[in-house]
Amino acid sequence: MTDMLAPKKEYTVSEISFAIKQVVESSFALVRVKGEIFGAKRADSGHWYLSLKDENSVLSAVCWRGIAANLAVKIADGLEVVATGKITTFNGRSSYQLVIESLEPAGEGALLKLLEERKKQFAAEGLFAAEHKQKLPYLPRVIGVVTSPTGAVIRDIIHRIRDRFPCHIVVWPTPVQGEGAAEKIAAAIDGFNRLPKEAAFRPDVLIVARGGGSLEDLWPFNEEIVVRAVYNSEIPLISAVGHETDTMLIDYAADVRAPTPTGAAEFAVPVKSDIYNGLLTTAVRMNNSINRYFNELKQYIKVLSYNIPPLQQIILDNQQKLDERVERLKLAFENLLDSKENALKLTNLKPFYITTILKAKQEKLENLALRLEGVSVNSVLQRGFAWISDSKFQTVYDTSKAKNAQNLHIRFADGIVRVRVTERENAVQGDLFDNL
Repeated sequence: MTDMLAPKKEYTVSEISFAIKQVVESSFALVRVKGEIFGAKRADSGHWYLSLKDENSVLSAVCWRGIAANLAVKIADGLEVVATGKITTFNGRSSYQLVIESLEPAGEGALLKLLEERKKQFAAEGLFAAEHKQKLPYLPRVIGVVTSPTGAVIRDIIHRIRDRFPCHIVVWPTPVQGEGAAEKIAAAIDGFNRLPKEAAFRPDVLIVARGGGSLEDLWPFNEEIVVRAVYNSEIPLISAVGHETDTMLIDYAADVRAPTPTGAAEFAVPVKSDIYNGLLTTAVRMNNSINRYFNELKQYIKVLSYNIPPLQQIILDNQQKLDERVERLKLAFENLLDSKENALKLTNLKPFYITTILKAKQEKLENLALRLEGVSVNSVLQRGFAWISDSKFQTVYDTSKAKNAQNLHIRFADGIVRVRVTERENAVQGDLFDNL
């Protein structure tokens, strides 16, 4: 019995490992495994090493660098996912592992958890800050739309804009769901911003839109690459993703969030008829204001005119005053001529009159000359007085000034004596000068 159970061939370790590897890889060439990620670690090579677990078991997994860079869901601990790949063995440890080829969230709960985590992360970075929001232009020349080129969304936007205020619309067609959609949406936003600012087809405002759908369908609008593209957009951007109750991360980063694509078109342009009616109302109000202003001025001038006499009356009053002054001037001139004529007649009748006046004037002049001579300097000096002055011939009036002067001049009627004042009791020495 023992001989029957004994192995008939001996295997090397490598042979048995290879045999097991063939069995495992052929049996599990493509599997989908649901579990929670934990212990995720990115190696320097760019490969990811992680584990998937449920309530009872743990499965090792690896995701190579090229695959990890294009995953729809980023690897993170605590995220419940469905991993697609193949089971293979690792001979060096006699273990098996899942080689991940794609990764997707496992149900809406996992997506909501991931959404909340990203929301907190982006908010902390300031990607949703209100001070970063831009104002929409009132009358854009060109509107850029990032959406699928087919479907009701683009038709609704175009129709609504044409109804309200027709303008140029440039569509950048992109997929709005599925793998690679986020990258293409972000590229479209960046592409519009890279257009030359002087280009006629560069949009003044952007609309990123898609219709309603499940959270999985709308997930590209929660991806980091899209949120950052919206934040970095220099062109004001309106997000219009899903229905009114759907809120994606793009909505927080956008300058304006519209509840629907149609609502985005309404935010982008005003109603032309409203502008026309507004201008018409303004014009009517302006005309009424102008008329009222001039009527008030007219009434004010009318009130002022009550206190102003008629122009004809002003002219007549001043004409009367002028006539009176002319008459008075003529009378005064006639009186002056009569006075001069009488004086002339009187002179002709009495020739000795002038002689008498001249004699009286001459006598008055002689009297004044005598009075002047009586008070002259020479007259005073001849009466025994002297005139004392300093070296500059300035009159000295008292002894204090005489003591302080070095030289004095004493003028008599017949000449001047110059004296020098010495310090010894103010002694005086002098010389006699000729008469001046």
